[in-house]
This record gives sequence, C-alpha cells and structure tokens, in this order.
Amino acid sequence: MSFETKATITTFGGKLLKLSHQSSSTGTPMAVNLYLPPAALSGSKVPVLIYLSGLTCTPENCSEKGFFQAAASRAGIAVVYPDTSPRGANLPGETDSWDFGAGAGFYVDATRDPWRAHYRMETYISTELPAALFAAFPSQLDGDRVSITGHSMGGHGALTLYLKNPGKYRSVSAFAPIANPSRCPWGEKAFAGYLGPDRGAWAAHDATELVRSWAGRDDDLRALVDVGTGDNFYKAGQLLPENFEKAVKEAGVRGLTLRYQPDYDHSYYFMATFSQDHVDHAAKYLFA
Repeated sequence: MSFETKATITTFGGKLLKLSHQSSSTGTPMAVNLYLPPAALSGSKVPVLIYLSGLTCTPENCSEKGFFQAAASRAGIAVVYPDTSPRGANLPGETDSWDFGAGAGFYVDATRDPWRAHYRMETYISTELPAALFAAFPSQLDGDRVSITGHSMGGHGALTLYLKNPGKYRSVSAFAPIANPSRCPWGEKAFAGYLGPDRGAWAAHDATELVRSWAGRDDDLRALVDVGTGDNFYKAGQLLPENFEKAVKEAGVRGLTLRYQPDYDHSYYFMATFSQDHVDHAAKYLFA
C-alpha cells in the first residue's frame, strides 16, 4: 500500500509528513500525519507512539497543538496521528451531529448498517495502518516497539485497543479518556448506533469492562492517565475514570497511574502541559 505525501514540515529537527492512502478497512481515503524525529532521519530505526484523537478531530489537531513533537524529538520516537473516522463515505446522517459519524468513529468496527461497510476503525488502527506504515518506512520505524496514547474518545481507543491486544503495545497512556463508555451519554449513543442495543456487545469496547479480565504482562498495566479536575466533561460524567480505577483495583491489576490535575480542562492546553510526561512514559517501555 502506497502513501501520498501531501506536505513535509520541518519541526523540532525532524519532519512531519502529511500522508494520505486508500484504506481497505474503511473503503475510503484516509489521512494520517507521521512525525519522524531527527534520529529516524539520520539512519536509526526508531520506536513508534500512536496518538488517537478525540471527537471532531483530524490528524492536524494534536500535531499542531499537542507539542508531542518536541518531546518525541528529544526521545527519538516517531509519532503517528491517524484520523478519527472515515471521510467521504457519504452515509445518511453521517454529518448530522458532532459526536457520532464523521469525526467520531469511536475506534470500533461497526456491526450495524449502514456503518459497518466503512466504520471499521478498530481494524484500521490496530492492524491495517501500522502494517502499511512499517512497510512504507522500513528503515525508519521499528514495528516491534510500539506504544499507544490518546485523548478523550482517543483515550478510550488507546485503552481498549491496548487491553484487547496484549503484547501488541509496550505501554498505554490517556488524557481525559472516556473510560467507561457503556455508562456515559457519549458512549451509549455511539455504541447503540454502531453496535446495536445489546449492551453485552458493548463490553468488548469498554476499558472498564475489559480490564476486569485482562491478562497482560505480569498484571502490570503500564498505564498513565491524566484527568483535569476543571474538565466540564469529567464533571458531567462523560469520562468516569473513577470507574476504571475501581475496576483495576478489583481485578488485582497493578501499574495504573491515575493523576487528577487541579483546574485543568479538556483542551489542548491541558494536553500540551503533560505531553512530555506521556512521551516519557512511553519511552520508559519502548527503550527497555
């Protein structure tokens, strides 16, 4: 699978590539941004951090405002910024609301019509996209050293894909994740629309439910989660990190660092403040 390079931008000594390719998973063109740190440009094969964005976002948002490139440049880590849904599928109702459809794929493979033909973001993120990138950049990207992170809906995606695929990712982190989507309005709307009314099927895409039976490396979750106490979505019960923390403790799993950051909100100001910490968290395991 070939990528078309739409733009190349020099930043923090590395290169941010704005790429596009035709996806077999979604049946649509997909945009993705890839940051190659200086080490990758000078002949070294570097580990990879996949960053999953939140509702309404594109690959541009975090690559422009998250300040991941600064930390990734120093650490020698490539960063992948995928899109949040297919674009241009032209399905009925696809653009009617900001929290479902375009820009809101929720990192699941839809099972309901008309969404299941194109909204297959779980397969795209966990399988197709990394395979394509590792094939296209074999001298720069190390496919054996991958971690995952994300924000909000993307934090949900990072946690669930990590928990569903033990061994695929070296570590996980999340900013203000939708940590128990089966129990919040955002998740209930998305899961009902993409997966149908059976709540039993929803559990396979809910980090709080998945962690109860997780069997990863020596029960070490290798997870960092940050939530701002000034986040209005946290206050409204959309995130529910406390439910995830409780499930982790009940399952006897160690390795979760959950930090409540005083007064921080849901924005990129919050993310940019702690992006260094999340890159450092990934680096701890990527270079172990």
